[in-house]
Amino acid sequence: MTGENADNISMDPPHIYVERTLAIIKPDAIHKSEEIEDIILRSGFAILQKRRVHLTPEQASDFYSEHYGKLFFASLVAYMSSGPIIALVIARDQAISYWKELIGPTNTNKARQTHPDCLRAIYGTDDQRNALHGSESFMSSEREIRFFFPDSIIEPVPVGQASKDYLSRKVNPTLLKGLTELCKQKPLDPVIWLADWLLENNPNKPRVGAMKVQEPDN
Repeated sequence: MTGENADNISMDPPHIYVERTLAIIKPDAIHKSEEIEDIILRSGFAILQKRRVHLTPEQASDFYSEHYGKLFFASLVAYMSSGPIIALVIARDQAISYWKELIGPTNTNKARQTHPDCLRAIYGTDDQRNALHGSESFMSSEREIRFFFPDSIIEPVPVGQASKDYLSRKVNPTLLKGLTELCKQKPLDPVIWLADWLLENNPNKPRVGAMKVQEPDN
């Protein structure tokens, strides 16, 4: 491309983000959980958090509150509280869309006709008992992850050039000093030694100044 427009093209590499989403292995597929988790890992996801729970009807109602008032709501709550489930926080680039594509259409019967290789077609039972859950959007994943993992960090994690720049500025200078000193000292437990060194030499560690004692007025 030539002309003035060519000067406006950025040559910086695009930022890639590791996105998180919530996956649930539902009661009708719990006996296949190990097999499903293996598929998740082989599909390029990392499993960050995992929790096996048995929801009460009240908890299931809270989780699916957006469907309150719909005809299928009562049967959905009964299904999701009928046995244990496994909640998973999984991550990869574009995790939400990739997981939705992997599990396939909501209705298991339709999934078997249109997407026979998707997980709901393979592990689902019928039109409602569809084996797996996936968040619909980033906002949904944020709410749903916090439902099962209240202390979880939701924000996407930058990778690629953005993370390299961050590490170069904020981490590498101090870490290289620590590793150099580690090689000189050669301690018996290098990991513990390095952890202690980093705590002691953290450049961002608050400095406590000398305490000033105010003399009482006479």
